Amino acid sequence: MSAYYQFIDKHTNEDGTVTAQYRSTIHAQGAWNPHEQHMAPASGIISAELEQFQPRPDMRIGRISFDIFGLIAAGEFSITTRVIRPGKTIELIESEMQANGKTCIVARAWRMCTQDSTEIAGLEDQPIHHPDTLPLWEGMLRWPGGYIQSIETKAEANHRAGKGIVWLNNPKDMIENQPTSDFVHLMGMVDTANGTVPRQESEFTWGFPNLDLQIHMHRQPAGSWLGLETVQQYGQDGIGLTSSILHDIYGPFGRAEQILTLRKVS
Repeated sequence: MSAYYQFIDKHTNEDGTVTAQYRSTIHAQGAWNPHEQHMAPASGIISAELEQFQPRPDMRIGRISFDIFGLIAAGEFSITTRVIRPGKTIELIESEMQANGKTCIVARAWRMCTQDSTEIAGLEDQPIHHPDTLPLWEGMLRWPGGYIQSIETKAEANHRAGKGIVWLNNPKDMIENQPTSDFVHLMGMVDTANGTVPRQESEFTWGFPNLDLQIHMHRQPAGSWLGLETVQQYGQDGIGLTSSILHDIYGPFGRAEQILTLRKVS
């Protein structure tokens, strides 16, 4: 199987929403439980639905906010996409993923009009080393699951617990027998950030699953390699935060945040 998901059906409902049905493959398997999907490919398949929903050539997605309602069950599921706030220059669209009769993820995306702003363009985030200059890194193999086995990883030498730079790529299509855009390919790996720099070096005595994924993009990403310049921080009251500067091979293109629930492993 060369894809994370198999397509089943898609149709437009009477209210204008679009519902698509898919089936996950072993490559979408999560790291915390063998019977769940990893949030990374799950966010990728949702991004594909958001990208394909009533596209407009003069607009692009600038932000996606994913809220994770609970375990993302493996197997068959549906994604229903709708307009929340229509508009000429900005619009808010939403995708809801359901499996086994329960909502797993709700994602909302701001789609924004584009124009030439070259004369005022400027960045503070700096480029990082190109993945071609870095060696393969096996640090992610501490994690189980089909998704982790599907990715190729490289890391900079100063990588440590709590902070580091990791590049990711994978050879999989998001949907079997369908082309995958660069945008969907890269969005389908961002959630991996939470596992790239865990503050616990060897044995995990605390779990730290994320409850959300917030992605902001000042530029449309391109290419197949995703660079994660990540910092992970744990608070003193059971809540943590994973923060990443997002890169493609052309430079930084945005940022991501993940709120963590810290739970003692029994």
